[in-house]
Amino acid sequence: MRSCVKGVNLYNKAKKIIPGGTQLLSKRPEMFLPDQWPAYYKRCKGVKVWDLDGNVFWDVGISGVSACILGYADSDVNVAVRKAINNGNMCTLNCPEEVELAELLCSLHKWPEMVRFARCGGEAMSIAIRIARAATGRDKIAFCGYHGWHDWYLSANLADDKNLDGQLLPGLNPAGVPRGLTGSVIPFRYNHPEDLDEIIRCHGQELAAIVMEPVRQQDPEPGFLEHAREAAYKSKAVLVFDEVTSGWRMNIGGVHLRYHVNPDIAVFAKAMSNGYPMAAILGIRSVMQAAQSTFISSTYWTERIGPSAALATIRKMQAVCLPEHLCNIGNRVRAVWQEIAQRQGLKIKISGIAPLSVIAFDYGIDSQAIHTLFCQEMLHRGFLSHKVFSVTYAHKPALINRYSAAVDEVFIIIRKALGNKTIYKKLNGPIAHTGFKRLA
Repeated sequence: MRSCVKGVNLYNKAKKIIPGGTQLLSKRPEMFLPDQWPAYYKRCKGVKVWDLDGNVFWDVGISGVSACILGYADSDVNVAVRKAINNGNMCTLNCPEEVELAELLCSLHKWPEMVRFARCGGEAMSIAIRIARAATGRDKIAFCGYHGWHDWYLSANLADDKNLDGQLLPGLNPAGVPRGLTGSVIPFRYNHPEDLDEIIRCHGQELAAIVMEPVRQQDPEPGFLEHAREAAYKSKAVLVFDEVTSGWRMNIGGVHLRYHVNPDIAVFAKAMSNGYPMAAILGIRSVMQAAQSTFISSTYWTERIGPSAALATIRKMQAVCLPEHLCNIGNRVRAVWQEIAQRQGLKIKISGIAPLSVIAFDYGIDSQAIHTLFCQEMLHRGFLSHKVFSVTYAHKPALINRYSAAVDEVFIIIRKALGNKTIYKKLNGPIAHTGFKRLA
C-alpha cells in the first residue's frame, strides 16, 4: 500500500483556492481515483514520476495528457530548450526558429503553404475558426469530435445541453457562453456522412467550416474523410482537421496523410513539442491569408522555447522512427489486455489508435466502479494507470512485461470481486468521475 497523503492534502487545499482544483479537467484526481490519487509531482523523467510523498510510479496512463510523446524531460529536447533560455527567450525582435519550424511543417505535409503559431490546442482551434469565418464571410460551423473549451465550441450545448455528450466529455456546461451563439455550431456523428449531408442541405450557404478530428477512437470508414472533403468543396466551406491529439503518433505529421485526404487547415499542439507549450495552424494560402483581415495576435506566441522544443522533438521523432515504436508498444498493451481478460473471463472493449489505446470494462452501470478499482489496485503496485494508455518513446518492452504482470494480478482481483459482488466494498474512496462535474 502506497501512501499519497501529501498529494491528497494539497489537492484538498487547492480546491479551496483554485476553482475546480486544477487548471485542466483531465488532471483532476476525481477523474482517476478520488481521495487517493497522488495529484502532484516533484520530478518526472522518462516514464517515472516522483510524487510529494516520495513514491515512485511508472506512468502507463495519459502521459502528461498525451503531450510527452518522447517521455518526460527528454534530454535532447531539454538541450534545445536550455539553449533557447540561455540565448534569451523573449526579445523585441522575433526568433528565427519560428520560420524554420514553419518551413519544416510545410515540407512534411506538402499541401500547406502558410503557418500561424499559438501555444495550446484550444486557442489554436479558435484561431482556425476565426480564420475560416474571415475567409468565407460566414458564421456557422459543422463539427464532430472534441475541440476545446472556447465559446465557439461550447455554444453547441446552448441549443441542446447534450449536443457535446457523444463528442468525448459529457456534461459540459456552456454557462458564460453568450446566448447569441445559439445555433452557430452544429454537431454531426463521426462515420455518419448522412449527418453532414443534412447539415449541408439546411445550412450550406451559411457554413464557414467543417471541423473534425480525422481519427480518434476509431478509424474512418472507407470514403468518410473523402465525403467530408467533397462536402466542403461543394458548400465552399473550409475543411479543418483537428490533429491536436492524433498528430505525430501514427506517422511523422498529421494522421490525415495516411488517408491521402488534405484539409484546408490542420491544427497541431500537444505532442509536437513534448510537453513545452506550442501549437501550429497550417493551411492553404487562399484561406490563411484571411488572418491578415482580422486581429489574431498575442505576446507569448513569439517566445522562443516553444519553437525550439518543437524542432528538437520533430527531429528526434524522425531519427528514432517514433511512430513504429509507438504502434508496436501500443499493440503489445492491447494484446496484454485482451489475453488476460480472456483468461480471467472479463468483458472488456478496446478502442482508439494503437498509440492511444483505450480499455473499457463492459459491465453496464458497474463499469465505472470496476475501472476505479483497476486504477486503485494498479496504483498500489506502482503504476499511474487509466482507461487510456498513451504510449511514449520511453515506454520499453521490459516495462510492458512488468505492467502485464500487474494487470494479471489486478484482473484476478476484479474477477473475484465480480463473482462475490464486492466491487464497491473493495473501493477505498468514491467512484471516479466520467465527465464534467462541478466540485463541492
